Amino acid sequence: MADTCCTLVPYFKVHEGRLDDFKRLCAQFEEKTRAEPGCLHYAFSFDGDAVHCREGYVDAQALLHHLDNVGPVLEEALKISDVTRLEVHAPAAEVEKLREPLAGLKPQFFTLEGGFRR
Repeated sequence: MADTCCTLVPYFKVHEGRLDDFKRLCAQFEEKTRAEPGCLHYAFSFDGDAVHCREGYVDAQALLHHLDNVGPVLEEALKISDVTRLEVHAPAAEVEKLREPLAGLKPQFFTLEGGFRR
């Protein structure tokens, strides 16, 4: 079975005094994402005002569906935070499916080589 898993790796810096507001948005992100059949894992981790969303999808299409699904919540999050880094990790064929749709977000693309999935 081919590994088509795509991992989106965003890092946010929350504006001063807005961390509680951002955490409330995290709950909304989780609620919307929970119903996505193509999401493999999804969680937020925090280090002060630095926030990382740990998220993986079965393939490029599922990742794109997620961004569509959470678009309004993401718009709100970007009013009180800045994306400091954005990475995409995926097999070459999936990376190619994501380059054009994600170009405006300017992610760094990493192509998987080797490894295994259980």
